[in-house]
Amino acid sequence: MTHSFRTDTNAPYYGEERSWRDSISQYALVPLRIFLGVTFIYAGLDKLTDSAFMKSSGSGSIGDMMRSVRDSSAIPALVDLSLKNPVGFGYAIAFGELAVGIGTLLGILARLAALGGALISLSLWLTVSWASDPYYYGNDLAYLMAWLPLVLAGASVFSVDAALRARRRQRAGGYR
Repeated sequence: MTHSFRTDTNAPYYGEERSWRDSISQYALVPLRIFLGVTFIYAGLDKLTDSAFMKSSGSGSIGDMMRSVRDSSAIPALVDLSLKNPVGFGYAIAFGELAVGIGTLLGILARLAALGGALISLSLWLTVSWASDPYYYGNDLAYLMAWLPLVLAGASVFSVDAALRARRRQRAGGYR
């Protein structure tokens, strides 16, 4: 039989005092969480409140934007899918960004929220930002890379996930 213990502590060894470097490292992703959470909440709200964006055609609409990037995108089939119902696609992206932003900012299912953010950024990179030349001018690739540490690490402090983890730990008698 194999025995193990949880390794989500930030101390080098179980039960050992943490050095200041170990203590501070658990806060390293908080600024990234705040930035991505606020940015995605803002992006979602901006889309939902922009009457020109949520239309199938017209200046500044989701439909016209998707038609303009169709031939230059990496996955034209994805753009074609969005063009079947551009307004529905616009709402899906806006509510997805809002959910991802709130989940990331509050740390609610933080890894899942970060994965959602990474998938949104990936889909936007492969469609809207794909034609950026040079490639690093397209900001969606940078957002995709920014989501990856949160997908891997989650929200270890100042989050609903951390509070629930601490509560489970307390109920289990202090075991980690």
